[in-house]
Amino acid sequence: MPNEGQSGRDLVAELAPLAAELVPEGRLLAVVPLGVDTQESSRAQKGAGYGQPLRLELAVGAERKILVLHTATSNEFGHDRRADRAAEMLLAFDTVNAVPRHVRVLDVGAYLESGGFLSLRSTGEFYCVTSWAEGRPYAEDLRRIAEVASASDRDHARMVTLARHLAELHSESKRDPVAHRRAVRDLFGSGEGIFGIIDGYPPNTPGAPQARLDALERLALEYRPRLRARPGRLTRVHGDYHPWNLVFDEEDRLTALDASRGCLGDPADDVTCLAINYLFFGVLASGAARSAFLRLFRSFFDEYFAARSDPELLEAAPPYLAWRALVLASPRWYPDVTEAERDRLLGFVESTLRARRLDLVAAEELLR
Repeated sequence: MPNEGQSGRDLVAELAPLAAELVPEGRLLAVVPLGVDTQESSRAQKGAGYGQPLRLELAVGAERKILVLHTATSNEFGHDRRADRAAEMLLAFDTVNAVPRHVRVLDVGAYLESGGFLSLRSTGEFYCVTSWAEGRPYAEDLRRIAEVASASDRDHARMVTLARHLAELHSESKRDPVAHRRAVRDLFGSGEGIFGIIDGYPPNTPGAPQARLDALERLALEYRPRLRARPGRLTRVHGDYHPWNLVFDEEDRLTALDASRGCLGDPADDVTCLAINYLFFGVLASGAARSAFLRLFRSFFDEYFAARSDPELLEAAPPYLAWRALVLASPRWYPDVTEAERDRLLGFVESTLRARRLDLVAAEELLR
């Protein structure tokens, strides 16, 4: 029975501590890689799986005990990120034992970089620790502009900082077809994407009945093949570049928070995520303040395109605009938005999706 992996590692020695923890009275005898499908004569032979399990054969006194160690491998079927593969294992541990007549899940954990294993079977929610950013969210600037009905030179300068920050971030092009398709798929189908946000709308939301949301979803989905056909648009992105994730300190230094979704995607994601907030705050503001937000919106695109040329961005933008507008119009996220304001936002999105291009002049009409 094979005890070594393809790299020549001694799998019995490597896995013996884990086996001893799970079966203290046992002794690991052999480790056998298991194939996906060994029935070579069958036309229905399965040619691929999501990992290669290892059969662990232990001696327990005069008896034999068999365990199977499962790991997930990177592939393009939603397992391209380490977080995806971790989620698969945690989900199995949390749910599989509720299935009758199924093998039992005994442990879940991770390999340690230093060697050995770290069990997670007694853990709860995961956490992440970051550094602290001094300052205030950019959303507070936008609220002040709405209240005083004007934007100062400092407000303009901060907008320029944001546009140039994005242009610099998006200058890092990536050649990764799997990551590109994943980013496009996540835009539509993830729980945080268009489908998930629409599913989160309460029934009979004023201005957003289910029939309207369903139709908007279909309009957006028409963009999937067009976006998928442009892998060259993949760059480094922030992934959630909205005013509550952008902090300026008293010296006007910018710090971004909570980058998301693998930080790879289409630049139109970040650009529309910020730009639509100038429209959103303008729609919610009085008439006098709208001209200030209109100037910021227009100047933001001028500054971005001056720093980074992207002739295709406005054509790629409509589904990303739809995604962000659906969040802003959702009573789950913004409960104070009125029916009329929601209708204006969604109407703008619908016309943009049908036009197959973000028309900046048409966008400005929201604030006139």
